Amino acid sequence: MTLQDVVGQLPPESTQQAVGYPTLFLLVALGALVPVVPTGAVVSTAAVVALHQTAPLSVFFVFVVAASAAFLGDITLYWLGRRGVGSRNGSTWLEALRARAAPDRLEQAQRKLDDHSGTVLVLSRLVPAGRIPVMLACLMARMPMARFARGDAPACLAWAATYGVIGILGGSLFDEPWEGVLAAVGLTLVLSGVPALWRRLRRWRRPRRRRSSGGQHA
Repeated sequence: MTLQDVVGQLPPESTQQAVGYPTLFLLVALGALVPVVPTGAVVSTAAVVALHQTAPLSVFFVFVVAASAAFLGDITLYWLGRRGVGSRNGSTWLEALRARAAPDRLEQAQRKLDDHSGTVLVLSRLVPAGRIPVMLACLMARMPMARFARGDAPACLAWAATYGVIGILGGSLFDEPWEGVLAAVGLTLVLSGVPALWRRLRRWRRPRRRRSSGGQHA
């Protein structure tokens, strides 16, 4: 069976949309609560598929669904974290947030949050692994839910637009949807992995500099 035969057996666009949009919403919302799902790649993949559909607003619907799901997931996670902050014994959700936030990233987020809370919230969504430290810093600063929601809304819109554009670029480069999906997923993984690799490289170089400076003073 060739690839053309497989594509020919796919359900019609109306069925794909009826299943695809709720699935996209659930995956993105779940990824916001439990960051094990690569939600950026999910949004990019959905944008590629929507780009090759005939419905004129398919890509726009992907953007709306992804941003709404991300916002709902963030608000739910923040609400669960606030319950832990207000409780004497804390909560499993608050402890999970602390376990995912590196101490140096948390300290950096706390410093920036005091001066540029709105900008930090937007950037935290765009920087890989930046959302949890900033959210934990907001919780420790006891930021009200309404204020967090006002900052998180544009962050989710910018995040959905960024990964949607990645999907559109990947889908525009190739005629076949599956090729665009591979390109979009690959670009998303590269963008997610480069910052983590850079941080590891910086941590590896710091001890070497200290040993080098210590040897010179000796």
